Amino acid sequence: MTAPKSRSARAPRVLFICHNHPSFHPGGTEIFAHDLFRHMKDEGGIEAMFLACTNKVHRDQKPGTNFQTVGRSSDELVLWAGHFDRFYQSQIDLHGIVPDLSTLLQTFRPDIVHIHHTLLLGVEMLFLIRRVVPHARIVYTLHDYYPICANDGQMVTTDGNRLCGGASPDACHRCFPERTPDKFVLREKHLKGMLSMVDQFVAPSHFLRERYIAWGLPADRITVVRNGRPVTPETIRPRSRHANVFGYFGNLSPYKGIRVALEAAKSLAADDADFILHVHGGMPFQSDAFKAEVDGLAKDAGARVIRHGAYRREEMARLLGAVDWVITPSIWWENAPLVIQEAFQQGRPVICSDIGGMAEAVTDHHDGLHFRTGDAADLARAMREAMAEPALWDRLSSNITPVSTVADSAADHRRLYDGLAPAAAPRSSRR
Repeated sequence: MTAPKSRSARAPRVLFICHNHPSFHPGGTEIFAHDLFRHMKDEGGIEAMFLACTNKVHRDQKPGTNFQTVGRSSDELVLWAGHFDRFYQSQIDLHGIVPDLSTLLQTFRPDIVHIHHTLLLGVEMLFLIRRVVPHARIVYTLHDYYPICANDGQMVTTDGNRLCGGASPDACHRCFPERTPDKFVLREKHLKGMLSMVDQFVAPSHFLRERYIAWGLPADRITVVRNGRPVTPETIRPRSRHANVFGYFGNLSPYKGIRVALEAAKSLAADDADFILHVHGGMPFQSDAFKAEVDGLAKDAGARVIRHGAYRREEMARLLGAVDWVITPSIWWENAPLVIQEAFQQGRPVICSDIGGMAEAVTDHHDGLHFRTGDAADLARAMREAMAEPALWDRLSSNITPVSTVADSAADHRRLYDGLAPAAAPRSSRR
């Protein structure tokens, strides 16, 4: 009889967990988490499984089990987790989910559980993982600010979308007056207690890492690992003759700053500027009032704004090749927008808000331009500068450095996994 392989002699097993699947909701976190899983499974020498969460927005609950499949794939599962408390980031239906998730953990026996989000899943699952597979190391990528901010992790105020410098019981109470300050104290204690189960946090940007250190997570347990993009086969296209074609890519939402972009376009159109703004993206889950506002702003800008609606990720390189500049006008502290990497892959300079991971990824007047966050007039000023001298585009484009690939990011993650010591005792005995 052949002796079983030791843990060190076999390929490590990694369970990737995300709050949704890119087939249902192609957000940046879902796309990167799935790309990383696929690359590490196919080329990284690991055994991997991808667990995505979902709710009634994308799938109905099926009788008998909370697990569903994604197409014919045997290594990708969907966990129906439709009973979720967004304030406490807690799973309400523990009775329904815990047995199924426990069985999965006991069957797969992961060496690493890499969580890309606990939204829908619930932070209590960190404790469950620690209890059911105590030998496993828990890695948690901090893609946004949901644990810090009760306003959907946006770090902007509910009264006017002003930037928030930091969470506190009083400040959070002002955003949510129906909740007393003590509720925010309990929320923070609950989340930090569950997050203490994590062995290693990953931050895709230095900016986000510093935000979580300021919130109270230990600095020595947060390492920066950049997200990567698949290599695209497209040939980088030259700019248009006048470098006057701009593009917006992504869902149209208040926090993504589409209103800022359209107001800037309206101002330029009123001055009879010669430009085009292509708007790519849909408005899923937005209010009728917001949709009407966007429609009105686009109409006011006239023929200078061309709306194309939602797009598929495989179209991205081609669509980028049809614009000169990519505008990223988010009004919140974006962490590591994939659209910036995608633009740089095609040699497109980026005009972005001057905060957060955007300003970290784009250097003003080196490989792109900055403008004051939320200031449509200053965005219009930056767009005028971009069009004033085509040589500026040539200089900025030539300064763009190669984008980190999925292979690069996978290699960094594998080194991180390999550097985690196997569990020797429960965490409670090592505090």
